[in-house]
Amino acid sequence: MKLPAKECGTGRKNWKASETKGRMPKRIPSFRNYQPNSEKMERDQEFVDFVVKALVDTPDAVKTNRTIDERGVLITLDVDAKDMGMVIGREGATAKAIRTLLRVVGAKNNARVNLKINEPEGSTRGQNRDESKRSIDEVVNDINV
Repeated sequence: MKLPAKECGTGRKNWKASETKGRMPKRIPSFRNYQPNSEKMERDQEFVDFVVKALVDTPDAVKTNRTIDERGVLITLDVDAKDMGMVIGREGATAKAIRTLLRVVGAKNNARVNLKINEPEGSTRGQNRDESKRSIDEVVNDINV
Protein backbone atom coordinates (compact mmCIF):
# COMPACT_ATOMS: atom_id res chain seq x y z
CA MET A 1 0.00 0.00 0.00
CA LYS A 2 1.43 3.35 -1.06
CA LEU A 3 1.06 6.26 1.37
CA PRO A 4 0.23 9.75 0.05
CA ALA A 5 3.06 12.26 -0.14
CA LYS A 6 3.48 14.55 2.84
CA GLU A 7 1.88 17.98 2.40
CA CYS A 8 4.11 20.92 3.33
CA GLY A 9 3.03 24.43 4.25
CA THR A 10 5.17 26.42 1.84
CA GLY A 11 2.39 28.48 0.32
CA ARG A 12 2.51 26.69 -3.04
CA LYS A 13 -0.70 24.87 -3.81
CA ASN A 14 -0.49 21.12 -4.33
CA TRP A 15 3.23 21.05 -3.53
CA LYS A 16 4.45 17.76 -2.14
CA ALA A 17 7.72 17.09 -0.33
CA SER A 18 8.42 14.13 -2.60
CA GLU A 19 8.82 16.45 -5.62
CA THR A 20 12.17 17.80 -4.41
CA LYS A 21 13.38 14.70 -2.57
CA GLY A 22 12.86 16.22 0.86
CA ARG A 23 14.49 19.60 0.11
CA MET A 24 12.62 22.88 0.37
CA PRO A 25 12.30 24.87 -2.86
CA LYS A 26 14.58 27.89 -3.20
CA ARG A 27 12.75 31.19 -2.98
CA ILE A 28 15.54 33.77 -2.84
CA PRO A 29 19.02 33.61 -4.31
CA SER A 30 21.80 32.27 -2.15
CA PHE A 31 23.97 34.74 -0.25
CA ARG A 32 27.03 32.96 -1.65
CA ASN A 33 26.08 34.05 -5.19
CA TYR A 34 25.26 37.65 -4.18
CA GLN A 35 27.34 40.27 -5.95
CA PRO A 36 27.51 43.63 -4.11
CA ASN A 37 27.40 46.90 -6.04
CA SER A 38 30.70 48.12 -4.64
CA GLU A 39 33.96 46.27 -4.22
CA LYS A 40 34.68 48.15 -0.98
CA MET A 41 31.67 46.68 0.87
CA GLU A 42 32.58 44.71 3.96
CA ARG A 43 30.94 41.39 4.80
CA ASP A 44 28.57 42.83 7.42
CA GLN A 45 27.43 45.62 5.11
CA GLU A 46 26.89 43.10 2.30
CA PHE A 47 24.77 41.00 4.65
CA VAL A 48 22.47 43.92 5.60
CA ASP A 49 22.23 44.97 1.96
CA PHE A 50 21.27 41.45 0.86
CA VAL A 51 18.66 40.85 3.58
CA VAL A 52 16.94 44.23 3.26
CA LYS A 53 16.85 44.12 -0.55
CA ALA A 54 15.13 40.73 -0.30
CA LEU A 55 12.47 42.21 2.01
CA VAL A 56 11.50 45.48 0.32
CA ASP A 57 9.49 46.25 -2.82
CA THR A 58 11.99 48.80 -4.17
CA PRO A 59 15.47 47.31 -3.70
CA ASP A 60 17.09 50.07 -5.77
CA ALA A 61 16.30 52.60 -3.02
CA VAL A 62 18.19 50.64 -0.34
CA LYS A 63 21.44 52.33 0.67
CA THR A 64 23.85 51.28 3.39
CA ASN A 65 26.72 53.25 4.86
CA ARG A 66 29.43 51.74 7.09
CA THR A 67 31.39 53.80 9.62
CA ILE A 68 33.89 52.71 12.26
CA ASP A 69 34.29 54.49 15.59
CA GLU A 70 35.44 53.69 19.14
CA ARG A 71 32.22 51.76 19.87
CA GLY A 72 32.59 49.49 16.86
CA VAL A 73 30.99 49.38 13.43
CA LEU A 74 27.84 51.36 12.66
CA ILE A 75 25.81 50.47 9.58
CA THR A 76 23.30 53.13 8.60
CA LEU A 77 20.36 51.98 6.51
CA ASP A 78 18.25 54.18 4.21
CA VAL A 79 15.13 52.78 2.53
CA ASP A 80 12.15 54.15 0.64
CA ALA A 81 9.34 55.58 2.79
CA LYS A 82 6.89 52.95 1.48
CA ASP A 83 9.21 50.11 2.51
CA MET A 84 9.87 51.31 6.05
CA GLY A 85 7.15 49.08 7.52
CA MET A 86 8.62 46.01 5.82
CA VAL A 87 12.05 46.66 7.31
CA ILE A 88 10.85 47.46 10.83
CA GLY A 89 8.07 44.85 10.98
CA ARG A 90 5.30 44.50 13.51
CA GLU A 91 6.43 45.99 16.83
CA GLY A 92 9.99 46.12 15.46
CA ALA A 93 10.35 42.35 15.20
CA THR A 94 12.00 42.34 11.77
CA ALA A 95 14.48 45.09 12.69
CA LYS A 96 15.32 43.26 15.92
CA ALA A 97 15.92 40.02 14.00
CA ILE A 98 18.20 41.78 11.50
CA ARG A 99 20.16 43.34 14.38
CA THR A 100 20.50 39.96 16.09
CA LEU A 101 21.82 38.31 12.93
CA LEU A 102 24.14 41.25 12.38
CA ARG A 103 25.58 40.75 15.87
CA VAL A 104 26.36 37.15 14.93
CA VAL A 105 28.10 38.27 11.72
CA GLY A 106 30.06 40.81 13.76
CA ALA A 107 31.05 38.23 16.36
CA LYS A 108 32.38 36.01 13.60
CA ASN A 109 34.64 38.88 12.50
CA ASN A 110 35.54 39.97 16.07
CA ALA A 111 33.69 43.28 15.76
CA ARG A 112 30.72 44.91 17.44
CA VAL A 113 28.23 45.82 14.73
CA ASN A 114 25.19 48.09 15.24
CA LEU A 115 22.40 48.96 12.81
CA LYS A 116 20.76 52.37 12.57
CA ILE A 117 17.65 52.73 10.39
CA ASN A 118 17.22 56.32 9.19
CA GLU A 119 13.80 57.93 8.93
CA PRO A 120 13.04 58.57 5.22
CA GLU A 121 12.48 62.08 3.87
CA GLY A 122 8.81 61.63 2.95
CA SER A 123 7.81 60.07 6.26
CA THR A 124 4.60 61.20 7.95
CA ARG A 125 5.33 59.50 11.27
CA GLY A 126 4.94 61.78 14.29
CA GLN A 127 3.20 64.66 12.51
CA ASN A 128 -0.23 63.91 13.98
CA ARG A 129 1.16 63.91 17.53
CA ASP A 130 2.46 67.49 17.20
CA GLU A 131 -0.86 68.80 15.90
CA SER A 132 -2.84 67.16 18.70
CA LYS A 133 -0.94 68.90 21.53
CA ARG A 134 -3.18 71.31 23.35
CA SER A 135 -2.81 73.32 26.50
CA ILE A 136 -4.34 72.20 29.79
CA ASP A 137 -6.84 75.08 29.71
CA GLU A 138 -8.21 73.92 26.34
CA VAL A 139 -8.64 70.37 27.62
CA VAL A 140 -10.40 71.56 30.81
CA ASN A 141 -12.72 73.79 28.76
CA ASP A 142 -13.65 70.77 26.59
CA ILE A 143 -14.53 68.76 29.71
CA ASN A 144 -16.66 71.55 31.23
CA VAL A 145 -18.78 71.97 28.10
